[in-house]
Amino acid sequence: MPLSPELDTAGFLTRSPALWARAQSVLYGNVSSVIAYPRKIYTSGFPSNASDPSNAIFLNFLAQLQAFLGANTTAVNLNQLWAATGPSNGTSLTQLLNITYPILISKDQTRLVRAPFYADYAAVHDGRTPFVDPAPLVRWAFGDSYPNSALDEALNNKTVFGSWFTTQVVKQSPDTCSDSLFLYPGGDADSTNERNQYNGPPSVPYGFGSSRISPISGVPDSVFPLGQATFFSNITNHDEYLPVTVDVIAATGCDGMIAQLAQDLQNAGILPSIQTGQTIQGGDILFKREPSFSAIRATLNGRHISATRHR
Repeated sequence: MPLSPELDTAGFLTRSPALWARAQSVLYGNVSSVIAYPRKIYTSGFPSNASDPSNAIFLNFLAQLQAFLGANTTAVNLNQLWAATGPSNGTSLTQLLNITYPILISKDQTRLVRAPFYADYAAVHDGRTPFVDPAPLVRWAFGDSYPNSALDEALNNKTVFGSWFTTQVVKQSPDTCSDSLFLYPGGDADSTNERNQYNGPPSVPYGFGSSRISPISGVPDSVFPLGQATFFSNITNHDEYLPVTVDVIAATGCDGMIAQLAQDLQNAGILPSIQTGQTIQGGDILFKREPSFSAIRATLNGRHISATRHR
């Protein structure tokens, strides 16, 4: 379901950095060619020691990236940086952006998705209201509880943060497209999401974190797979694998530079080649569904046998 025209951006999921770069150039048109890479890395939320396999993968990648780029790395706390360099009106980053994202998606969805959908449904179903999952209903109710002026305020807050982030943190550069790279951990094996447990009803997505830097400021954020780490599954009663990933943020318009960096890092052996299957090296896929078709033609002892799949 679309969230907001101010946030929604088309992108790709690929296993090949080369394919990703090619597809990106077609979708986005002219993308920045790489002259040189940034020599400054910012990290947020990175581990301080290799206390588990996921942390070891993060730190190993960071060390290799730093050597590859010849870069210096600085750990940053956005809240502290905002307090030191942001607008001098006393508003914290949390206060500024706490409801910015939920206001944007709820106000735009109710106007652009719910209103026409409800009208079209009612027109052909004698005025009835359609069934909608609880998650969007909670968000829409939240948006309905605020006046329309809240959307203008949210857009202003988005602009304020975007202007600050692109001038004080990750800035454009004539030499390297982006003067720095901003990294934060994506997925790891330490935070499993057990799908066989109920975690409570859906709620309003309040707050701000690194994953919302890109949609709110408009800078590109791309995910690099670094490897995999094991976790014990209480479903299979075996050690299974989950991917370990890092998000890489660059300056506005530097999507092409990130894709080229991924290619160069894979060519240098820093990023792994990803295969289809249970692990990044491939393997059988657990819990896969059987092919969905009405009949299977099989040959047994030279005879054709038709088997019908019953529901």
